[in-house]
Amino acid sequence: MRFTLALKTLAIGAALTVSGAAYAQGGGNAEQMKKAEAAARAQQNLKSLEGEVAVKLPPATVPADPQNIWDLDLSSGGRVRIQLRPDIAPNHVERIKELTRQGFYNGLKFHRVIPGFMAQGGDPKGDGTGGSQLPDLKAEFNPMPHLRGTVSMARAQSEDSANSQFFIVLLPRMQLDKKYTVFGRVIEGMQYVDAIHEGEPPADPSVILQASIESDGKPPVTAAPPPPPAAPSIIDAPSIAPKKPAAKKPAPKKK
Repeated sequence: MRFTLALKTLAIGAALTVSGAAYAQGGGNAEQMKKAEAAARAQQNLKSLEGEVAVKLPPATVPADPQNIWDLDLSSGGRVRIQLRPDIAPNHVERIKELTRQGFYNGLKFHRVIPGFMAQGGDPKGDGTGGSQLPDLKAEFNPMPHLRGTVSMARAQSEDSANSQFFIVLLPRMQLDKKYTVFGRVIEGMQYVDAIHEGEPPADPSVILQASIESDGKPPVTAAPPPPPAAPSIIDAPSIAPKKPAAKKPAPKKK
């Protein structure tokens, strides 16, 4: 906006200066004609600048719609509700919905969790190198910032290599803006994201027990309680049966 205003100011100044000089000199010589043409061009540039339409940023939030809420039931404690944004990343949101309804994310672990940065999951191999059988997605970079709770698509070096892996931002990381496709943001349950076990990879990784689209109405899935401790093994008791008397050796025969 400041750049546009500066251009407008320069264009107005050029128009006034050149046209003023042409009038002051009087006469119809070639020099005056050149200056008049320059003034006309400056005015035309000004009109062009005034006709520019400012880039409209997408809204920071949108009304909650069950058809666009991604529910992740985590082993770290409960359900995380994520508002998907098809208005800014339609193809990525469609991919998330498709894989979710296939049951692709159920049981997958968060394989890379960096404190103060992000928690990454969605890899069936569990080592950061895997993806779904579907083709990679073309990038849909957008102006949405990587704030706490932002959900963005992981990718390899190529901008068009996102597939199934995603990450949830733990603290703002603006240097990721317009380099990774933001497709949603956590609206509830961030405490369960904070509780995801850390590590690269974690020694005891947290997993997605169930992923679902809220409009499908699937109830939350909770982690199974730990099994009860095994009962102490019973040591065989010593036998209490009476011992049989030792057999008597026959007496030697007398000769």
